[in-house]
Amino acid sequence: MSQTADPQSDRDITPPASVDPSTGELVSRLSTELSQLVRDELRLAQVEVKGKAKKAGLGVGMFGAAGLLALYGVGVLIATAILALALAVDAWLAALIVAVVLLAAAAIAGLVGKKRVQEAAPPVPSKAVDSIKRDIDTVRQAHDTAGDR
Repeated sequence: MSQTADPQSDRDITPPASVDPSTGELVSRLSTELSQLVRDELRLAQVEVKGKAKKAGLGVGMFGAAGLLALYGVGVLIATAILALALAVDAWLAALIVAVVLLAAAAIAGLVGKKRVQEAAPPVPSKAVDSIKRDIDTVRQAHDTAGDR
């Protein structure tokens, strides 16, 4: 048997690259690229949220440190400072002075902790949201450009 080319088999050969892709191929490519885009955006959002959660954790830790320092400060400094000041002024005035100083130190530590927590807020992945908005704008522009043809 000789191997001759079947005219029907020529139709099954992939068309040259100069031919526009079919609608099915375009839809398939769109589906693949859209899936990849969504996966990439989700990865970006995950990385961004992890970073913000870490900053929030550090701020909460600072609040805890502020409370602990205030507690130890109250226990140790009140006793020694009041006794020392009571030698120069009345005991009640010595206690008031020491209390004001301790509360001021606790307020400063609290403000530092609050600043750290605010740096992490809001926990929305703003970079990922901006990237998605740019992607949507690009798709819209491409669609509008294709519609003008």
